[in-house]
Formats: sequence, C-alpha cells, structure tokens
Amino acid sequence: MSTPAPSVALKKQHVIDPEICIRCNTCEATCPVGAVTHDDNNYVVDAEKCNFCMDCISPCPTGSIDNWRVVPGQRLFTIAEQLGWTELPKQEDLGSAAADLGDAVDIDVGALLHAAHAGAGGKAVAPASAAKPSVNLHSRAKSLVATVQGNFRITAAATESDVRHIVLGFGDAVFPVLEGQSIGIVPPGAKPDGRPHDIRLYSIASARDGEKRNANNIGLTIKRTPGGLASTYMCDLKVGDKVQVTGPFGATFLMPNDPAANIVMICTGTGSAPFRAFTERRRRAMPGATGRLVMFFGARTPEELPYFGPLQKVPQTILEQHLVFSRVPDKPKEYVQDRMRVAGSGVAALLKSEATHIFICGLKGMETGVDEALADICRGHGLDWAALKPVMRGAGRYHVETY
Repeated sequence: MSTPAPSVALKKQHVIDPEICIRCNTCEATCPVGAVTHDDNNYVVDAEKCNFCMDCISPCPTGSIDNWRVVPGQRLFTIAEQLGWTELPKQEDLGSAAADLGDAVDIDVGALLHAAHAGAGGKAVAPASAAKPSVNLHSRAKSLVATVQGNFRITAAATESDVRHIVLGFGDAVFPVLEGQSIGIVPPGAKPDGRPHDIRLYSIASARDGEKRNANNIGLTIKRTPGGLASTYMCDLKVGDKVQVTGPFGATFLMPNDPAANIVMICTGTGSAPFRAFTERRRRAMPGATGRLVMFFGARTPEELPYFGPLQKVPQTILEQHLVFSRVPDKPKEYVQDRMRVAGSGVAALLKSEATHIFICGLKGMETGVDEALADICRGHGLDWAALKPVMRGAGRYHVETY
C-alpha cells in the first residue's frame, strides 16, 4: 500500500512585470499597507507585507501590477531578487522547482493561480502586430547621456499653459524605441534628505526612426507644472545641455504595425505625445494604409492645445481629427467623451471591426468618462461594451495609460 505524500505549502506571491511597468508610482501611492517599494530599476512588492487587498490593481494604467506567481513558501522572491529582474520569471520554471520536491507537493497549482487572479481584471497585452520593444536598457546607475537639440513652445505664448516640444539626441549611442514607449529623465541634484530626485517618465512623441528621420533622436511633449521639479528642469533646458536618460519603458502600449489596423486615439493635453508618434509613423512608413487613424483630442482652448498649429497641416486622409475644447468663451463646455457620443455611429462602426484598436492617454480619471461614453455608444448601436472591452483588452486592442 502506498503512503500518501506529505503536503508542502505553496504560496501565491504578488509581483510586478518590469517589462510592462512604466514607473508611474501609482501602485506605491495606492498600496494601503506600504507593500510596494522601488529603486532606480524596478517597482516591487514585499511579500511579507502584501495582504492581497487588490487596491493597486485597478489604478495601474498598464496592467503590470496584475501578475502573480505560485511558489513554495520557503522560496518567496525577496525584494532584492525582484529589484534585479529585467523580466518576470516564468511560472513554468517555478513548476519545475516544485517538481524537484518530488511527490511531496500535493496541490492544484492551476486552481491557486486562478484564485490569484480572482477579481483582478484583465491584463494589458501588446497588439499582435506590434514590433518587439527593447526595455530597461538604461537605469539610473547606467544612464544614457542625451544632448538637447531643440526646445520649442507648442502652446500660445499668451496662455498660462507652457507646453514644450523637446528634442534629445543620442549621438552614436544605441537607444531603440517604439511609438508608445516612455523614457525616464533623471533630474540633477538631491532631495533635502540627501536622496536623489525621483526619475520622471515622459512618453516619446516621435516615430521610431527619430524626430528627424534616421537622426537617432526623439521628441518629448512636456508641460511646465508650477512647483514641478522635473518639468521645470526640462522646460528650461537650452540647446547643447546634457540630460541623463533611463529606459526605454513600456511593452504593451505600442502602435500596431498592421497598415489595415484602425487606431482610435483619445487624449488630453500632453497625452497627445504617443499619438503624435503614431501619426508620424503611419505617415512615413504606411502612406497607403487602409486602416483609419481617428483622434479625439481635448484641451481648454485652441491656444492651450499642444501642436494645434501643426495639426492643422495634417491631411484628413491621414488623420481624422476631433479637437475638443472645454473653456472657449460663449460656447458650451465639451470634453472628449461628449464628442465621442456625437460621433457615435462612426465609433460604433469601428468597434464592430476586429481591426480596431483603442488607445487612451492623458490625466488620470479621464478613462472613466471615456469608458462611459463607449458604453453609451454601444448601447445605442446593438453592442455590449461590458462584453466587448475585455475581449479587446485580451487581444491587445484596448489600452489605457493615464498619469
């Protein structure tokens, strides 16, 4: 008669995907028990503190926080191990580790993994046709030095909204980027306690082959924030100044390479940066694309809308533009979600196509109004947004990046 194998405790561990994380600090700011911490390389979860409250899951704009591993209890990943990751260890590798214990493990690992994701929502996935991104090539410890090649104000001088288009050149250094990725800027100096300033992330506003084609440079869209250390530093830079850069970051909020893809871009303010990159990439690389580019872009006034002048020169054949303003004198307030409802029949037609991708970028909270508008549009056109949204997200066709 065989003897039953002794049971060995397996534990669920909450981990963060370093390839997808954009280092926005939302998880650390949200965690009620202080389980999330970071260094110059990664954001990580302290297994001794995490109580699986799930408070950090929904606010994360990329889904990098929604990751779990089942491990033998005595082999929980330490903070030091996680800080050194460039990618998540595969669950299969952990399964082989469990197999090393022989028949001692008597547990349904699949069921435990399912429980780990219970209530956590869908994870962000890159578009199927997107190019494979390079991530985390440079950290604070091995930052890349870029040279400022341009600093241009792209909002009207008479407005309080000082938004800049800043061009950084990398010389002979190899720094491959894709549309939709971000880079980190290392502000000089230190905090009052002597610690270095936090790295600030900015979305890349130029195509993968450069702000100027094949010039090995990138563009950024940066708004001067009153009291903002990093934005003030960047907006005050002069041509020839040197800047420490980290990254690139982001592996899911990426432009589809398929010229037949319809791309709906919804943004406010500097959230337009990745969509400028999307538009320029399609203009350069896919001039005969059959897929549509549609942008819903909101600001207070035309004078405060970044790139308003250059946008007027982009042909409608390349980019269908819905420029929306909430503070124009003698006109009712209008937000991007309002214009989406006005254009509801066109949006619904796009939603019915499996070639359609939705990207949302801007200030945190805007995604709520957009989500409600999409639900309303679907209800009016025989679609179920509650059912469609997770399908699109799971297929890499629905992306949100807010800050």
